[in-house]
Amino acid sequence: MKKLLCYICMLIISATTTIAMADIVYVNDAQNLSLYDAASSHSNVIKVLATDTALTVLDKKPKNGFINVQLTDGTEGFIKARFTKAEPPEIDPKDSTSKEMSILQSNNVTLRAELSALKETLTPGTTLEKSLAIERDKLTRELNELKKTMASSSQLRNERDELQERVVNVERDLQQYKLENQALKDTASQDWFLYGGLLSLFGVLLGFILPKLGWRRKNSWDSF
Repeated sequence: MKKLLCYICMLIISATTTIAMADIVYVNDAQNLSLYDAASSHSNVIKVLATDTALTVLDKKPKNGFINVQLTDGTEGFIKARFTKAEPPEIDPKDSTSKEMSILQSNNVTLRAELSALKETLTPGTTLEKSLAIERDKLTRELNELKKTMASSSQLRNERDELQERVVNVERDLQQYKLENQALKDTASQDWFLYGGLLSLFGVLLGFILPKLGWRRKNSWDSF
């Protein structure tokens, strides 16, 4: 068991050392090389490598003139060994600065041209300015109409609320009038009943008094 563990550790150390000591090569300046999936020009091409592409050599022993390499993204394949170089590409600071200046100058010219075209487009009296002015006036009119509509709606709501309040007041007054009218009718009925009772009582009294008065007159005439 200990021997097996030692053997595994040796394999791991060996693989780590191999990876750490792997050589880095670069694609030749004058070539764009194909990366194959096997050590043969007749095998499938995985991708075409640009000049100065960095490659990690996985197997230093060429096979049919090909070496096994790995890209920085982990892609593995075979490439012709004679079209690689061990020296990294040289970058001349002057060339880099010159390229950057050229790019900046080109961008500056482009921006100036765009700015000039924009100024010409926005010159007073041009079609674009007139179109923008017309659109602005149109939006202003629409905004004013919207404000008027909102004001009219608010006025209509106020008038509606006022009318509803008046209707409620009229209904309340009508109900009060009905109650008062009914009370007057009830009072009038009671008064007529009272008047009728009084008239009946007065008739009874007259019927009782008149005969007595007639009898007294008769006795007075008889005494003469």
